[in-house]
Amino acid sequence: MKSALKYAALLAGAVVFAYPFLWMLAGSLKPELEIASLNLLSGNFSLQSYAQVLLKIPIARAFLNSIIVSAVTTASVVFFGSMVGYALARLRFLGKKMLYTLILFTMTIPFQIVLIPQYILMVKLGWTDTYLALVAPAMMSAFGIILFRQFFMAIPQALIDAARIDGCSELMILFRIIWPLSRPVIITVALLTFMSNWNEVLWPLMVVREQSLMTMPQLVTIFTTGGQAETQLGYLLAAATLLSLPVVIAYAFFQRYFIESMASSGLKG
Repeated sequence: MKSALKYAALLAGAVVFAYPFLWMLAGSLKPELEIASLNLLSGNFSLQSYAQVLLKIPIARAFLNSIIVSAVTTASVVFFGSMVGYALARLRFLGKKMLYTLILFTMTIPFQIVLIPQYILMVKLGWTDTYLALVAPAMMSAFGIILFRQFFMAIPQALIDAARIDGCSELMILFRIIWPLSRPVIITVALLTFMSNWNEVLWPLMVVREQSLMTMPQLVTIFTTGGQAETQLGYLLAAATLLSLPVVIAYAFFQRYFIESMASSGLKG
C-alpha cells in the first residue's frame, strides 16, 4: 500500500510538471480557436503554426547559430574545466586552497554585476556582432570546475600514482585514465553548459544586432515581443516548442548520467 501511494504521488507530480509542456506542444498544433481549451486532444492538428514561424523569421539560421555557440562553449568548459578540476583535486601547488576559495567566491557574484564591464570589454575588443562575443565569456565555468574537482576526488589515488610510475604526464593521466572513468561528470557538465548557453537571452541581446548571428532564444524573444507573431498564440507556442525541444531531447537521453554524477560528486568534499 505504501509503495502504491508513493508511486501515485510521483505520477501526480509528473503530470503536474509535464502538463504545461504537453499543453504547449498540443497548442502549437491546434487551430487558434481551440488553443484556449485545456484539452490536449483535437481533431484538427496541423503544422500550420510551424510553417508560419519558418516563413516569418530565419529560425533555421538561428538554430544553427545556437548549435555552434553552445557546442563550442560546451567543449571549452569540459576541456578546460576538467584540467582545472584535476589540478585542484590531485596536484599540490602554492595557493591551491586560495584558488579554490576564489573560484567558489565567483559563484556568489550575480551575472548582472559584471554584465556592463563585460559588455564594455567586448566593445573595446571589437567583438560585438561576432561569434566571439557569444562564446568567449562562457568558455570557463566555476560550477563545472567544482563538479570535476569533486568527482576526481573520488578516484583512487593509487591509480594515479601507478600511472606516474609508468611515466605518464599529468595531461596523459587526465585524458587517458581519468576521462574514461569520468563519463557521468563529463556528460553532466556538458549537459548543464549546453542548456545554460542554449537558453541564454540577455547577453546575446546586448552584443548581437545582426539577425544572421542571432541565437534561437534571442530571435524567438524578438519574435514574441516585436509584433511579428501578430498576436497569434499558435505562432508563439510553435516558436517556444522549437526552442525547447533540443534541450528536452538531450536531457531525456543523458538523464541517467546526470543523476549518477550529481550523486557521486557530493560524496566527497
